[in-house]
Amino acid sequence: MSLAPSLKWESLNLSEPVLKTIKEHFKFKCMTPIQVESIKNFLEKKKDVAAEAVTGSGKTLAFLVPMLELILKRSDPLKKHEVGGLIISPTRELATQTSHVLAEFLKNIEGVTQMLTLGGSPIETDVKAFNKNGANILVATPGRLEDLLTRKIPNFHLHKSLKSLEMLVLDEADKLLELGFEKPINTVLQYLPTQRRTGLFSATQTKQVAMLVKAGLRNPIMVIVKEKHCLNPKSNQIESISTPLALKNYYTICDADKKLAFLVTFLKKNGLNSKYMLFLSTCACVEYFSIILRSLIPEINLFSLHGKMNNKRYRIFELFWKAERGILICTDVMARGVDIPEVNWVIQYDPPNNASSFVHRAGRTARVGKSGSSLVMLMPNEDAYIHFIYSNQKVILELMPELEVENLDLVVEKVRKRQLKDRTIFDKANKAFVSYIQAYSKHECHLLLRIKDLEFGKLATGFGLLRLPKMPELKNKNTSDFIPVDMDFNSIKYQNNEREESRQKKLQNYMETGVWLGMKHKKGLKQTVAWADAKQKKLERREKRRKKKEIRKQMEIEGKAKAKKRKEQAFSQDDLNDLAKDIALMKKFKNKKISKEQFDIEFGEDV
Repeated sequence: MSLAPSLKWESLNLSEPVLKTIKEHFKFKCMTPIQVESIKNFLEKKKDVAAEAVTGSGKTLAFLVPMLELILKRSDPLKKHEVGGLIISPTRELATQTSHVLAEFLKNIEGVTQMLTLGGSPIETDVKAFNKNGANILVATPGRLEDLLTRKIPNFHLHKSLKSLEMLVLDEADKLLELGFEKPINTVLQYLPTQRRTGLFSATQTKQVAMLVKAGLRNPIMVIVKEKHCLNPKSNQIESISTPLALKNYYTICDADKKLAFLVTFLKKNGLNSKYMLFLSTCACVEYFSIILRSLIPEINLFSLHGKMNNKRYRIFELFWKAERGILICTDVMARGVDIPEVNWVIQYDPPNNASSFVHRAGRTARVGKSGSSLVMLMPNEDAYIHFIYSNQKVILELMPELEVENLDLVVEKVRKRQLKDRTIFDKANKAFVSYIQAYSKHECHLLLRIKDLEFGKLATGFGLLRLPKMPELKNKNTSDFIPVDMDFNSIKYQNNEREESRQKKLQNYMETGVWLGMKHKKGLKQTVAWADAKQKKLERREKRRKKKEIRKQMEIEGKAKAKKRKEQAFSQDDLNDLAKDIALMKKFKNKKISKEQFDIEFGEDV
């Protein structure tokens, strides 16, 4: 559908406290196109809305404003435990952010309350909070919401509170489905009243999203917002793109061993007073690169966040959100929906596993009309990704101007020295490298980004490894361009005294017995044994396999023999004919059609 131009917020008949918050706190003078169409359809046309809009287009206010208006303009105000608005978000960070935005509105609205319920915390806490305070608007992640609705909890009946629901919002619907929340969402929908407004907001449309639209919305209005790029360099025509016009997207081609040095150079020359987000492919990479970047740039204000940090994530997210400068090193857990103020640069150290995640990563900057830039760092074997991301996601990448990169040897030397000081860092380096290779092998774009094209030696140098880890992916690979450190790696100590003492005991036992204590207790790991014992066990396993093969062969021979014997013992056709005649003769005698003498004679008995 065609979109109306941006309008002033005063053009809508909004409640005074809602309008006051928009103007005084958020300082928005005009609505974005997605806000214009969504709010009008929710309030004036009383329709369900399925909205697709580029990231950073103002979707949060597009559903919060009509939700508040529907609640405020009810003829009978909601009671304490009546839920009038329900917002389902795919991640804890996005749900928390939505709750914060909502809280700003509720500062000016008396009598309307909200509650945030997330997974990762005891469910009893949420139950007590709701029973005590109630909630007119509920912001939730799907798993926790499903649990609250389906679990039998004494004196807790959330499904009854939802009977007054005015509006349901599925935020980042494509991500909800991508993360496997289809079942929880369908379960939740069964508990909701049919007479409600429903909003489905997404940055990309997929077949699954289309199916959800059919299942959860009634005759929805489709709202699609695409921004325009001035020119497609290939077709020489103006075309729709999936990132905001204020966002400049760059790329650089960088050898695997020089990526870290390039990143350090870029951050220093671009300025440490800016705000950056650095996306990495795995949690292990986030942990490792956070440590070494602090070593390489001690003055940097650094934060790190990934999906395995549980409740610690909220505190770090809050700190970076409030920070005026610094860098957040993170995984794709921060790629969707979160709105962090004044992010100047988004740096993608690697192409994301999912093509649509490229847009969402880049969209953490240049939000709601503000300018920003993004940079993806590609290796020479990944240059085809430039055309791929244009054809797949309509993102045009410009080549980043060349930088005079810091001395590579000096960067690698600093990283290696950091590992030598603490075995914990040495372990994290190896774990990060292994996790990177494993993630790369499972890349969605594996036809373009092929693991066999990786320069493993240069990659290991780029990670600052002291030696190459043992892993199947490196078998028979050329790693001659990697120079390991010539040393006894058992000499690297943990800075933690207790951990080092434990390691020394295990090392001593290993030197004496060939067995590394504790390994047998770890799932998926084989107990280490001495070489001679390993060879003996290998011979024993081979002998067992030989004996099993002989037994199977013998059983097969015996089975064939028994089958032959059974066949030889089976009745012939003549035997079967004689048996049929005997049965017929017995029936005749039973029916008195022949005498006993005749029966005895024909049956073959002596008279």
